[in-house]
Amino acid sequence: MAAPLAVNSAASLWGPYKDIWQTVMNAIWKRQPEAVHRLDQVLKKHKSDFISLFRNPPKNVQQHEKIQKASTEGVAIQGQQGTRLLPEQLIREAFILSDLFDIGELAAVELLLAGEHQQPHFPGLTRGLVAVLLYWDGKRCIANSLRALIQSRQGKTWTLELSQELISMTTRFTDDLMEQGLTQKILTLVSHIDLNNEFDKLQRERGLGSEKHRKEVSDLIKECRQSLTESLFVWTCQSPLSKDDTLILISYLEKVTVEADGSLDGVNLSLLMALLYCFDVSFLEQGAEDREDLMHRLPLLAERQYIATIHTRLQESQPWKLPGLQATVRLAWALTLRGISQFSDVTALAEFTEADEAMAELAIADYVFLFLTESVVASENFYQEEFYIRKIHNLVTDFLALMPMKVKQLRNRADEDARMIHMSIQMGNEPPISLRRDLEHLMLLIAELYRKDPFNLELAHEYWCPSEPLQTSTIMGSYLGVAHQRPPQRQVVLSKFVRQMGDLLPSTIYIPYLKMLRGLASGPQCAHYCFSLLKVNGSSHAENIQGAGGSPVSWEHFFHSLMLYHEHLRKDLPSADSVQYRHLPLRGITQKEQDGLIAFLQLTTVIVNWSENARLALCEHPQWTPVVVILGLLQCSIPPVLKAELLETLTAFGRSPEIAASLWQSLEYTQILQTVRSPGQRQAIGIEVELNEIESRCEEYPLTRAFCRLISTLVESSFPANLGAGLRPPGFDPYLQFLRDSVFLRFRTRAYRRAAEKWEVAEVVLEVFYKLLRDYEPQLEDFVDQYVELQGEEIIAYKPPGFNLMYHLLNESPMLELCLSLLEEGVKQLDTYAPFPGKKHLEKAVQYCLALLNLTLQKENIFMDLLRESHLSLIVTPLEQLLQGINPRTKKADHVVNIARYLYHGNSNPELAFESAKILCCISDNSNIQIKLVGDFTHDQSVSQKLMAGFVECLDNEDAEELINPDEELEPEKKRAQIHHETRIHILNLLITSLECSPPSLALYLLGFELKKPVSTTNLQDPGVLGCPRTCLHAILNILEKGTETRNGPTAVRESPHLAELCYQVIYQLCACSDTSGPTMRYLRTSQDFLFTQLQYLPFSIKEHEISTLNQMSWLMKTAAIEMRVTSLNRQRSHTQRLLHLLLDDMPVKPYLADGEGGMEDESRSVSGFLHFDTASKVRRKILNILDSIDFSQDIPEPLQLDFFDWAQIEQVIANCEHKNSRGQVVCNVKYVHRVLVAEVNALQGMAAIGQRPLLMEEINTILQYVVERNKMLQCLHAKKHALESWRQLVEIILTACPQDLIQAEDRQLIIRDLLQDVHDKILDDDAAQELMPVVAGAVFTLTAHLSQSVKTEQKQPLALPMAGQSQYALMLDSSFTSSPGSQSISMGFASIGDSSLHIILKKLLDFILKTGGGFQRVRTHLYGSLLYYLQIAQRPDEPDTLEAAKKTMWEHLTAPEDVFSKLQRENMATIESYGAALMEVVCRDACDGHEIGRMLALALLDHIVSVDKQQQWLLYLSNSGYLKVLVDSLADDDLALQSLLTPQPPLLKALYTYESKMAFLTRVAKSQQGALELLRSGVIVRLAQCLVFDMRPETDHQGRMYAMRDPPVFIPAPVERYRQILLPALQLCQVILTSSMAQHLQAAGQVLQFLISHSDTIQAILRCQDVSVGSLQELAFLTGIISKAALPGVLNELDMDVNEGTQMELQGHIGRFQRQCLGLLSRFGGSERLRQFKLQDDNSAGDRVNRRDEIELAMQQICANVMEYCESLMLQSAPSFQHTVCLFTPSLSESTNRDGPRQDTQAPVIPYWHLPGLGIIVYLLKQSTNDFFSYYDSHRQSVNKLQNVEQLPPDEIKELCQSVMPAGVDKISTSQKYVLARRRLVKLINNRAKLLSLCSYIIEICLFILWRHLEHYLLHCTPTDSQDPLLSSRMSFKKGRLQDSFGSEPGLDFSSGLNRVSQHDIEQLQIEATNSFGESLQKKLLDIEGLYSKVRSRYTFIQALVRRIRGLLRISRT
Repeated sequence: MAAPLAVNSAASLWGPYKDIWQTVMNAIWKRQPEAVHRLDQVLKKHKSDFISLFRNPPKNVQQHEKIQKASTEGVAIQGQQGTRLLPEQLIREAFILSDLFDIGELAAVELLLAGEHQQPHFPGLTRGLVAVLLYWDGKRCIANSLRALIQSRQGKTWTLELSQELISMTTRFTDDLMEQGLTQKILTLVSHIDLNNEFDKLQRERGLGSEKHRKEVSDLIKECRQSLTESLFVWTCQSPLSKDDTLILISYLEKVTVEADGSLDGVNLSLLMALLYCFDVSFLEQGAEDREDLMHRLPLLAERQYIATIHTRLQESQPWKLPGLQATVRLAWALTLRGISQFSDVTALAEFTEADEAMAELAIADYVFLFLTESVVASENFYQEEFYIRKIHNLVTDFLALMPMKVKQLRNRADEDARMIHMSIQMGNEPPISLRRDLEHLMLLIAELYRKDPFNLELAHEYWCPSEPLQTSTIMGSYLGVAHQRPPQRQVVLSKFVRQMGDLLPSTIYIPYLKMLRGLASGPQCAHYCFSLLKVNGSSHAENIQGAGGSPVSWEHFFHSLMLYHEHLRKDLPSADSVQYRHLPLRGITQKEQDGLIAFLQLTTVIVNWSENARLALCEHPQWTPVVVILGLLQCSIPPVLKAELLETLTAFGRSPEIAASLWQSLEYTQILQTVRSPGQRQAIGIEVELNEIESRCEEYPLTRAFCRLISTLVESSFPANLGAGLRPPGFDPYLQFLRDSVFLRFRTRAYRRAAEKWEVAEVVLEVFYKLLRDYEPQLEDFVDQYVELQGEEIIAYKPPGFNLMYHLLNESPMLELCLSLLEEGVKQLDTYAPFPGKKHLEKAVQYCLALLNLTLQKENIFMDLLRESHLSLIVTPLEQLLQGINPRTKKADHVVNIARYLYHGNSNPELAFESAKILCCISDNSNIQIKLVGDFTHDQSVSQKLMAGFVECLDNEDAEELINPDEELEPEKKRAQIHHETRIHILNLLITSLECSPPSLALYLLGFELKKPVSTTNLQDPGVLGCPRTCLHAILNILEKGTETRNGPTAVRESPHLAELCYQVIYQLCACSDTSGPTMRYLRTSQDFLFTQLQYLPFSIKEHEISTLNQMSWLMKTAAIEMRVTSLNRQRSHTQRLLHLLLDDMPVKPYLADGEGGMEDESRSVSGFLHFDTASKVRRKILNILDSIDFSQDIPEPLQLDFFDWAQIEQVIANCEHKNSRGQVVCNVKYVHRVLVAEVNALQGMAAIGQRPLLMEEINTILQYVVERNKMLQCLHAKKHALESWRQLVEIILTACPQDLIQAEDRQLIIRDLLQDVHDKILDDDAAQELMPVVAGAVFTLTAHLSQSVKTEQKQPLALPMAGQSQYALMLDSSFTSSPGSQSISMGFASIGDSSLHIILKKLLDFILKTGGGFQRVRTHLYGSLLYYLQIAQRPDEPDTLEAAKKTMWEHLTAPEDVFSKLQRENMATIESYGAALMEVVCRDACDGHEIGRMLALALLDHIVSVDKQQQWLLYLSNSGYLKVLVDSLADDDLALQSLLTPQPPLLKALYTYESKMAFLTRVAKSQQGALELLRSGVIVRLAQCLVFDMRPETDHQGRMYAMRDPPVFIPAPVERYRQILLPALQLCQVILTSSMAQHLQAAGQVLQFLISHSDTIQAILRCQDVSVGSLQELAFLTGIISKAALPGVLNELDMDVNEGTQMELQGHIGRFQRQCLGLLSRFGGSERLRQFKLQDDNSAGDRVNRRDEIELAMQQICANVMEYCESLMLQSAPSFQHTVCLFTPSLSESTNRDGPRQDTQAPVIPYWHLPGLGIIVYLLKQSTNDFFSYYDSHRQSVNKLQNVEQLPPDEIKELCQSVMPAGVDKISTSQKYVLARRRLVKLINNRAKLLSLCSYIIEICLFILWRHLEHYLLHCTPTDSQDPLLSSRMSFKKGRLQDSFGSEPGLDFSSGLNRVSQHDIEQLQIEATNSFGESLQKKLLDIEGLYSKVRSRYTFIQALVRRIRGLLRISRT
């Protein structure tokens, strides 16, 4: 038996019912089409619940036992496995609950479990109390569903305009229910469910909690009863009940009683109305075509015995409990009978229809009209239901129209009675008691019925027969009852009734008649008719006004009487001195007269209120002058009640600004409120006295309230600035003072006979303050004392009232204290949840208090700023600080807490919650205040819980609704919904601003974070878990979650876009802030799966709310980006992967839906999907869909065509009124614009201006409309930018932060290609907004960079085995490549995405660059970057130089097929060239001027293009259009900027970077022969020679530098480094030009020589410098390279300048010095010195050291090679033949012979100038290089082997290799990345070694050559000095001449003098040493080198030949 006893965790008495109600709501009220199908299912499933209405599952012994044992055995729970043990406590509670509601034990357990689950929604309640709420909530849902279903039926009174399918479904369903006896069930339930009984039962079992719980339970029970009876009412409205059901209803009504105040309660009222609608036949009168059909369906006429039975039942003499109720039903029945008798075909019923008069008589006898007035119309529910009002209206009008004889009878009776009363007064008797007053009651009923018109039905229209026809649309509405205009006959009868009743009125009915008119005059049209009636009545008797004949109901009569009273009373008015006047007998007006006056005044008030025409007509009437008369009467002594009515009438007049202005002056003049004291006057007069002495004594304050209302209206209509000028200081102050000091500040201490009046007084006076402060804008002139002339003396004028209020509210004034204390009292009263007199007024007063605080907060900043600037000695404190003050009653700082407590009443008082939220939002800007607030909020546990609950409740509110254009007048329901929504918005804004403050902040408290511990340690939970309350975070997630289980996605996005946007923003902020990020993201990921669920529904595309939708997506994408970054960092791969798939997949996935959702259609979809799933086309990737949803085009409002204003000036005004709003968008403040324009119009003078004013105002409106449009456009653009930014961020995170292996390389490229193509297509569209370009360009840059990287990575996958004929770094372009390196594999294309895609991307990039035109240089900067990345794809990757390629023959090289790189490069170039000069122009222009980064990238781009431009088109363009010349000339400007860079603390390094880019580009140009030629033409070297910066070489302090090296590295390099960065590019450029210029070599060399000479000091310094750092060695390397090509003897002759001898000599001196210094370098770097140089190098980081060492080695070898080359050039150039050799080295082979003594310190120059180096250095260098060669060769071979087997290397070695590339963080990267780094390092090593090998072999070859030439000279041609031979000496002198020619003429320093000292001994020594040095082993090594290296490189057996010659020389000379 376990199975049936499973517990439903949602509680079968609540969960399902809640669902039913939700479904009914969606289908009927929200009209969701998809809900109809669902409703059908639900109704079928739950039909039994409706049939057995409210029936509970019965108790059951078996269940009882089962539950009894549940604590040990447990119970099964539906949908969960296993059983659950229940605690004893819960079991006990279940039995109590079961007894309490008489429900089954299982159902009780379910309720308790559901209660436990729902507990977080009801903070402070136990599960038992929640279960009680759920029980009744379930009942309420069923009752409401029933009512809604019946309401949607097809019927006779209304239609809800639902689909036919739905209507027929609900009609069928409800018909079934009715057949099952619904009426009986409802009436039984209503009589059984009694609030007091239920409460008693609950009370006994402790089932009632706090006041709030009691209120909620009682509301639920009341709503259940009300909904049940309303179900019956709506049924009868649509289709009447059957005979039996009608009888049941009648018998129920027999027993009904009234409430304490004599009115019917809502339940009984609706049942009465139900019965009245059963008797309704009026809808048949309309002569409709389906009338027959309707008659057959009406039980009244269709059922045989219906009329007879009902008639006899109603005729019974048995009185009901309420005779009035019986009378009402009888009257209705009589009218029904009369109605039936008018149909032609009901003769059979004649016996009954005849009885209608008698029935009506019975009804009237029981005072039917009195009952209707006091019990029906006075009921509080009466005006809440339109159809109640219509029903009673029909009842009354039917009576008047259908029973005219009865009406006449009533009138006659009234006349009769009046005569009798008159006679008895004449005789002095008491009037008879038994008089009936039926006509009076009828009139009062009409008066009451039409007095209020909440639905604007204007039913009273029917009583006025218009002289001109009126449109009746206002009456009709959607009400079917009046589908055709009523026959005018009815209207005629009714209007006749109104007129005739006024003729010859008996005095007894005078007041009722006036009251009736007052009721009928409600409404604009009616008021007009009534005004006319009173006017006409008077005019006919105009001649005998004095006589009694004039109609008493006319304006004429009324105002005449008023004047007479005034005359009469004014005579009585005592002089001001007589003090006792108030005690004189008021012999003016009797009570009866007073009542009549009040009635007429009230009638006037109503008419004047509604009709503006009447207002002006009465006021301007010359005889009546109502305002004057009323003000006159107000000064007389008449009772306060009458004065109050007079003031009310004035208030009505004051609604017109024209009247109000004069009314102010009259008020001031008559001194109603005394504002001027005359010196002799002892006694105060006026209203103040009345208040203090009369009203206070009577404890009633009608006059004060009326006065406040008058001021309130006048303040709004017109506000006079100089009120009372001439008699007193002008201004409003006296009035404000009276209202503040006498009325407001003392209202609490006065006594009140009627308790409610206390709050009425507070409300009216606060309303005035509110209006004054609302309309006050602080102006500068308010803060300057204005002086006015008064009776000859200067006095200070009053400040504006708003200023005074601000001043009082910004100080601890009594006014502020009272406001705050009112707020406290208000919240205390609300917390009781009990009704009390004046509750409505208290709420309104509190609302005004909150609004005052709000206005103060909004205006205080401007106010205080102006006050600071002025010289007023006022002190004010910001309100937010005053609110922190101590509350004198509680002695705590709890003002803000009291304000926040109003949020707890958000459901019952939305306006208060709204104002409260607004104040909190304002205060929360300041973080210091936040910290205090958090303390105040959390100080008391129970308060804290309540506050949190308040915030959450406001956010959770179900009724909130966002209205998109709330312009039109809203009905109250909608208004409340909108206010609820605004409150939520304010709370979210509060959270957003608060999250920006430093913790602890309010937001953290409200979102449930830790405040006592660090925020990041919070552990967020679902509500209820571990005692975690429901916080705002849960509420926000709940808002966003709603609807995610359906197909349409989150409902908030569609229904309340702005709210959803802020919710997403809060969540983003939580995820983005470092403190809250961890806990939030953990919670969202684990408990909610929030992001995945939400992202599925992207993109949201709702055109109407474009701005909000874009922002929602932005926040969501940003959050997703953070999530992906975080999950990637934390290696949570599955999470990252899920999101990636969601965003990037292009295969269709089955939509993710919650279980059981989707119903039938889903099944069919998956089936159809199944059938063609394999062929399913690809779907669009979500990331692209999101991009699609951002519309790049933007409509811009058209400029206006203005008639009066000047458009240019208007634009200026708009620009001046722009400001940043809270979201950081620049928008125009519409209010400011309006103010400026209106001021402009007001300033116009003259009649013409007044005439034009309406037109001007209209034009202002047009302008404002334009500004609003413009703002919308700006916001829209901002939103689009924001969305694009976020999209870009998401894309960037996907590409950079997510693990690379989650997306396969091929997919990755496809994704990037799709993204690039789409984003380009959108931005290249003609309509795309330019403002979006920067963001798009940024995205394009990132995407291209990743595309480039991805393609390159793909090519770098090396093959396992090297292939013949290719470097073993073969490109793995495609699988087909491995088959054969034939041509077909090449054509396969490049990368996985293929060449064509790459070309498309290139074309779009170039289009984009051209689209930017002249502006947008920053955008182009991004695009140049992108283009560079793109062009990099076609660059060959770094290949290791394995020395293999050289083995190919030249022919093989030439015929090799074009590889993919060259092909792509060629095609790219073709594409670029197809764009022609337009593109060249743009790039060149950017390279020459503009932003630095733009220039650098443009130069880099030019550099790249020039390097691959085989046709040299670009080079030609550059030189022909002069751009190259501009670039070269700009070096002069750079010179100045660069000089400033060499100061120790440089400014920005921008100049350096642009200079480097420029030089790099020029160097690239120089690499081609044509380019070098162009550069020489443009004089680039001459420019460099003129630059002074090269002469500013910083001195390097050697020791200092060594220490500096150990300093931590900084971003800005040291001055020396900076200098090198400037010098090296120049040297490199010179070197490249020298190398490239073949034809012009001498010209180039000449210019370079000039460069060297012009900076000779620097050059000398560098050559002398002893520093051994990478930089200084590189300087030397470049410099020696240039000198070796330029400082040659032949160049001087080329310098085409006609120089004199001296200059010539000087130049030769320079060259000689260069030569000597270069030779001096040899001993430093070629000799054994070199090792010492290495030891000097030592640096911190290992990786760095390895790299440095490589560079130093390379530089040293390069220097040696350059110097050797120089030696060789000198020897060859100076000596035409072998005979005439120039000897550069002395014939000494011992290296140290030339050293003076022992080794010196390195700072001294190594070689004294007069010493020439010996040949020993050459030999040493030869040996050294030979040894180096072999070590390099081995190292090279090893590295090549390692590279081929990287994967097999040991981990330590891999790590070491990586560290030299990436010194820090090697351990954190993946193995595959380590291999990539290791490969990179090995390639670098191999290439370094290959370079070193080529240098070594070069040095060896030249050393051998020089050695051979010298040996040949010394051993064969040279004659020693000690065997002088004349012939020889002449030869020497000849040689000397030649030498001096070329080497300069400083005596004693020429080479020959060194060589002249060669002795025979030297030569012999040379021979011996040479033979020893040049031994066998050296020779073998040299030949090995040639075998290994030189053979393949230079193809000549050069080394072999030289070795052979030297060997020969040595052998010869030995012999």
